[in-house]
Amino acid sequence: MNKDMKIHILGICGTFMGGIALLAKDSGIEVTGSDKNVYPPMSTLLESQGIAVRQDFLSENIDVDTDEIIVGNFMRRGMAVVEDLLNDNQSYTSGPQWLYEHILADRWVLAVAGTHGKTTTASILAWILEYAGMSPGFLIGGVPENFGVSARLGDTPFFVVEADEYDTAFFDKRSKFVHYHPKTLVLNNLEYDHADIFPDLDAIKTQFHHLMRIVPSKGLVVSNQEEKNLDDVLEKGCWTAVEKFSSKDKADSAWSVEVINADGSEFQVFFEGKAQGVVQWDLLGKHNISNALAAIAAARHVGVPVEHAINALAEFKGIKRRMQLRGEVNHIRVYDDFAHHPTAIKTTLAGLRANVSDKKIIAILEPRSNTMRLGVHQGALAESLSVADQIVLYQPDNVDWEMQSLLEELGSHARLYRDIDQLVADVVKTANAGDQLLVMSNGGFGGIHDKLLQGLKAVS
Repeated sequence: MNKDMKIHILGICGTFMGGIALLAKDSGIEVTGSDKNVYPPMSTLLESQGIAVRQDFLSENIDVDTDEIIVGNFMRRGMAVVEDLLNDNQSYTSGPQWLYEHILADRWVLAVAGTHGKTTTASILAWILEYAGMSPGFLIGGVPENFGVSARLGDTPFFVVEADEYDTAFFDKRSKFVHYHPKTLVLNNLEYDHADIFPDLDAIKTQFHHLMRIVPSKGLVVSNQEEKNLDDVLEKGCWTAVEKFSSKDKADSAWSVEVINADGSEFQVFFEGKAQGVVQWDLLGKHNISNALAAIAAARHVGVPVEHAINALAEFKGIKRRMQLRGEVNHIRVYDDFAHHPTAIKTTLAGLRANVSDKKIIAILEPRSNTMRLGVHQGALAESLSVADQIVLYQPDNVDWEMQSLLEELGSHARLYRDIDQLVADVVKTANAGDQLLVMSNGGFGGIHDKLLQGLKAVS
């Protein structure tokens, strides 16, 4: 790696590209970057690491002595900065390709793929390896509280990466994860998502099959036994040993559990039918039991004893924006969650319900992901929100479907807003002690979390 090089990152505030920036800086490379949508946690994280972000996608933001431009997958033909870099024959590459060539090529890569749970599982896995003294490198699409950063180089050959199926760049339409060449691969689940680039579920299965083709025969695939779509992928071709896991009590799989606390905070781990120990931790929900099992299995593949992994989970602090408690005022709690798909919404609400029993849950949803904005999952949203006592919907201007239809399906305990400040005012006015406010969006949502907390303090 040429440590004297200088790079500019187009789209630096995305969680993935922000992680690339951190890795490059830690490697001694000079980093500049630009973006339009700047909000925490990535904006504050970059600032804390001494990486300044230049506003907007402008060619003049790129210094003339830049050696290479790393192009985020938000960038499109027709954007002036893209046309300039092509017309001027500037050196450019994608984030995933840069990551492999400069960071991963000589590492033991542990990749976590799937529609849901990638960030949580990768964070758990990185923490287990850290707890075991293995000082791994990692690049994760969120900020694990145990580390405080989304990416680092690490001091050993082991590197944990969140392996996204989204496309790589405007000039490379393959999924990001085919660039990573994992030796240990976790397959969490597989559902239809990313409707802006995949026409159907089979197209996503094909990309997962391409990933399977590059996992070495001496590697390991850790796959969720409860997911038929993953079985379909494995049946297309698998040349690697597979260990299955299931969050069902004592399921017929290599890794299974006996749930002790219904909210998922305590469960016993079984491997090949033998009890390994009891997990007691702060995370909630059946989906997080699955995430934990997958991470334990992957860590075992690189030599971490199961009992050490179980002990590590007791000290796992979670991830920012994954059921993160943002504050509590007068016994009213405000949570932030990155929910972007009906299944994620359903499992998150189920975990919270099991934890808080009959306390009132107010679900506040902004459909911000590309798939949600297109309305692909609108038919499943009502059922996924059904656990909540009250549902507050926000319709941004860029949503391509009329959310009034969802309001009618949900009934009298749901409300629809087009103004965030009015939404906050009404929620604050009606919230009572003991209520749980669960905010769900994979964007900034207009700073709604702080607005809710400030509003609650103002009326206290």
